[in-house]
Amino acid sequence: MTLLKFMDDEWGPIGSFNWFATHGTSMSRTNSLISGDNKGAAARFMEDWAEQNGYPKEDSGLRADLYGSIIKRYPRRVSNIVPQPNKNFDELIQLASSIEATGGRRLSSTSQRIRSNDMPKFVSAFCQSNCGDVSPNVLGTFCIDTGLPCDFNHSTCNGKNELCYGRGPGYPDEFESTRIIADRQFEKAVELFNSASEEIQGKIGSRHIYMDFSKLEVAITASNGKQEVVKTCPAAMGFAFAAGTTDGPGAFDFTQGDDTGNPFWRMVRNVLKKPGKEQVSCQSPKPILLDTGEMDTPYAWAPAVLPLQILRIGQLVILSVPGEFTTMAGRRLRDAVKAVLIKEGNREFNKNIHVVIAGLTNTYSQYVTTFEEYAIQRYEGASTLYGPHTLSAYIQEFRKLASAIAQGQAVSSFVSPPDLLDKQISLLTPVLVDTTPLGVHFGDVSTDVPENSTFNKGQIVNATFWSACPRNDLLTNGTFALVEMLDSSTNEWVPLYDDDDWSLRFKWFRPSKLSSRSYATLEWRIPENTPTGVYRLRHFGASKRLFGGVSHFTGTSRAFAVL
Repeated sequence: MTLLKFMDDEWGPIGSFNWFATHGTSMSRTNSLISGDNKGAAARFMEDWAEQNGYPKEDSGLRADLYGSIIKRYPRRVSNIVPQPNKNFDELIQLASSIEATGGRRLSSTSQRIRSNDMPKFVSAFCQSNCGDVSPNVLGTFCIDTGLPCDFNHSTCNGKNELCYGRGPGYPDEFESTRIIADRQFEKAVELFNSASEEIQGKIGSRHIYMDFSKLEVAITASNGKQEVVKTCPAAMGFAFAAGTTDGPGAFDFTQGDDTGNPFWRMVRNVLKKPGKEQVSCQSPKPILLDTGEMDTPYAWAPAVLPLQILRIGQLVILSVPGEFTTMAGRRLRDAVKAVLIKEGNREFNKNIHVVIAGLTNTYSQYVTTFEEYAIQRYEGASTLYGPHTLSAYIQEFRKLASAIAQGQAVSSFVSPPDLLDKQISLLTPVLVDTTPLGVHFGDVSTDVPENSTFNKGQIVNATFWSACPRNDLLTNGTFALVEMLDSSTNEWVPLYDDDDWSLRFKWFRPSKLSSRSYATLEWRIPENTPTGVYRLRHFGASKRLFGGVSHFTGTSRAFAVL
């Protein structure tokens, strides 16, 4: 992991960016909740850690003058609300049992996040890098029918890829696996943040070009030591692409490591587009399943023109690549760029230069493997679009960008990507109408917290509300769910957690696909550091009328005590 720490003369630490390679696939494809996966969780953990440690500094006059009222309305640290835990359990239980659900009501304005964007905040980014062959499911791959390890070379179980899955460290709980992998990244980031001592110094600059990777000439050193010129190919996907990976297996009889294909799927492929002899030869040893680079209905199935970008911030150099490089492919690219910068940088760069890869940036063009990995034709090689010399093409062009930035020269693009905005299609049907039964309001509780409920730390509280489709309003900078705590000193409800918190989940569903009715379940896993007190769950949403606009609503559960 490489971490960049941001400091301000007045505010102190204000943020950090780090680069570390691992797929965001701790959550499996069976998870239907929107999630930032392990990197999103790690960023949430670090931003909360920063706030708990007073970053940015809270004693700034500017912060106190401009944002004091917001801090009072939306305190994040529960110690600000309850200085001393209330040990009178009987009184708490009695108070909680006296507070019923409010019922749904209309709102004139939308909800607001606890972490308001109107105040200075510590920003933490857990950036992606060359994650092409890096899985967060670190316990290995196992067959779900027998529990035995999968076949090593083909990631199959008795010849079937569908049964081979990777296991995360929290197996069988994928939420726990996500938390563990996120926590490991978070803890390393905090370690690097606290020990950061090398100050960034020097120039700031960048270079950006577009290149056509479907027919790029590349100079390489052949096995006999002589120089020769090869070409990249129009994009194509191999048979092993359809096998998927152990983070998400494919279907049918596809397997990883397939460098031959089979007659049936070749026949199916030919119905869509049969690749020509030149394309087959160019992509070899990849057997082509989908000739995406030569398919253009309703528009191109794969990009041909790719953006390449290099950014320099002092001795930190960021390579923005539009794909998922494998570990070794990324290492070779970094080493090549570093060598050029040191050689041509007029002693501006030395061996202390830090080169990082920012993966999946500016556009997406699948995977990039080494020449040797491509020959094996596992999933990553089959998903390397532009043939066996794809990595060599990237290295060649990034060397040119590195030379340009080292010598202060400009670069020019001779091609540009097509503008497809007016050709976009969507298969997502619009929301027609949201309804509730007669006499029921949006935001009313359907299944409430049980009466006279008490919960301990670590337990789960949930309530289900009559709701509406979340696509009516995504509540940007707002929230669909809140956990509120009763402040006994003011008798006001104070928001403590929203749907951006790891402990609170918002689950929306319809009783049937064609139903206009829907529900929202709020599920709170009570954190161990939650203070004793009286709490309730609040839901926000927006409903759509058949002939009209969208109306916002809210509703709360009955109160309960946390002991």
